[in-house]
Amino acid sequence: MRRIDRYIVRQLALTLFAVTVGLAALVWLTQSLRFIELVLDRGLSFWVFLELTGLLLPGFFGLILPITTFVVVLFTYVRLAGDRELVVMRAAGLSNWQLSRPAMAVATGAMLLCYLLNLWLTPLAQHAFREWQFEIRNQMAGLLLQDGVFSQLGGELMVYARARDGANNLFGILVHDTREQGVPVTIIAETGRLTSTPQGPRVTLINGQRQQVEMVRGADGVTRPRLTTLSFAENSLDLARTSRVEGDRFRNAHERSLMELLDPDDDVSDRDRRRYRAEAHQRLANPLTAIGLALLALAVALTGEFRRFGGGFRLFVGCGVMVALLALGLTLGSAAARQNSLLPLVWLHAIVPGLVSVWIIAGLPGLGGRLRSWAR
Repeated sequence: MRRIDRYIVRQLALTLFAVTVGLAALVWLTQSLRFIELVLDRGLSFWVFLELTGLLLPGFFGLILPITTFVVVLFTYVRLAGDRELVVMRAAGLSNWQLSRPAMAVATGAMLLCYLLNLWLTPLAQHAFREWQFEIRNQMAGLLLQDGVFSQLGGELMVYARARDGANNLFGILVHDTREQGVPVTIIAETGRLTSTPQGPRVTLINGQRQQVEMVRGADGVTRPRLTTLSFAENSLDLARTSRVEGDRFRNAHERSLMELLDPDDDVSDRDRRRYRAEAHQRLANPLTAIGLALLALAVALTGEFRRFGGGFRLFVGCGVMVALLALGLTLGSAAARQNSLLPLVWLHAIVPGLVSVWIIAGLPGLGGRLRSWAR
């Protein structure tokens, strides 16, 4: 690579690294606020918080890297044009394609990194993140109990404790358990103690009452609800399971490998099969947008007449087209997950903008002279 290429690549690579890391850190900070309550109010350690939120970073990098590639290529070449460096390079005999080589080298590196993230790191991180969430919600359910708050553990168990001391003693306890289908249970107890077991957290209830509503068929053949009440001196309640139906945790499409998405198990529903197939195609197609958006930035920065002042309209149009392409990609991805016949549009969205940008950089061949001058 000639010296001028190394000069531009160095500017692009350093700027791309700084912008991508900064933007990913900003997105991570906004998303991690959802979990800060686990540290401040519920006793989760700070290192667990960092590990839990750090698992979100590979997904953030995979999403923002094509965007930051576009931004860095566009504004680096615009700055080179503003400093008259592109004018000198063109005067030295460099064509648009030769000027584009550094940007394409950096964009190719970004594309390969996106493939590494999409096909390997992000599914692993998503799987570990979901496992952490499942463990916190079930095996670490005791952390979620707050005094004076109705704490929802999963979707089928609600626990209220009027007070809780440092020794995990609970006072004024109310439990509503709907884990048994069609047989809701309400438990009231004076005190209780939260303990950890190898099977998960349990609460021992002292001096309470268990109320259960059952549907009973009477002598006249009519089914009526019947309230059954049982007073107890001591009772034990399992908080580890949100459902009494045992089974493995369902893994969504984001945490499955590419082979699992393309060849799912036989027991997977048709709806999930469509989602898996769409997720697989998006993982393979989306990294190509790094090349397409870089070419779009080059088409904006390298074409058109040189102007000492102005040129902001072209930047505005380029950024607007980029935003429109991102919105279109989200729409097509959602539509393809519902109807797999739209999957070719996902690939067209990843490839066509780059091809159109190549045509623009080449000088709009095939377009009439008057139309070409008007387009410029």
